[in-house]
Amino acid sequence: MSTLVIASSNRAKIVEFKELLRGLPFQVMGVSEVLSAPPSISETEDTFRGNAVKKATIVAEATMMLTLADDSGLEVDALGGRPGVRSARFAHERATDAENNAALLAALTEIEPDERQARFRCVLAVVDPFARPGSPPIVTDGTCEGVIATGPRGGAGFGYDPLFIVPSAGKTMAELSDMEKNGISHRAVAMRALRPVLAYLSEERLRDALRIVSV
Repeated sequence: MSTLVIASSNRAKIVEFKELLRGLPFQVMGVSEVLSAPPSISETEDTFRGNAVKKATIVAEATMMLTLADDSGLEVDALGGRPGVRSARFAHERATDAENNAALLAALTEIEPDERQARFRCVLAVVDPFARPGSPPIVTDGTCEGVIATGPRGGAGFGYDPLFIVPSAGKTMAELSDMEKNGISHRAVAMRALRPVLAYLSEERLRDALRIVSV
């Protein structure tokens, strides 16, 4: 079984990825499980894609293992798409989830509840350190449409989940069960597009290994 490294130290996110990757022939591990001193990576790119590819590339080179990275965030229409790529740093550079949620509510103080349309966006990038030179990373993306609540609801999830209402469910992401969230989230949508590619990569690696053994 091949190892797939998640280029993140966020425990909640790694748990979510392990569930989304269930059934694929990979041992899924967070980067801190593979490296005693994971590389510090600054999300300095202007796009989710840029940050996801950057993280996947750096961790793949450090571990020499197939690596999956994501960059995701919240886009609020009334704020011109903010916080966007700065979602994790909306309040300040080292903000906690609670601080970012408070900053978002403050920014929307004068926005009516029916004008708080938003979406979670996720970009996933996979980098194989043994791919042919010049091979591009594998990239998929996904979104989940919703509305920002006037106050936090629910105790599950992480990030902006307590403020993000999913209209079809009538609940915030933080009020959904893991199974419900993993069926509709932006990360789940991006992963559904990625799963067939990962399955193919696993089969390709198995074929390569069998060829080496048979020589």
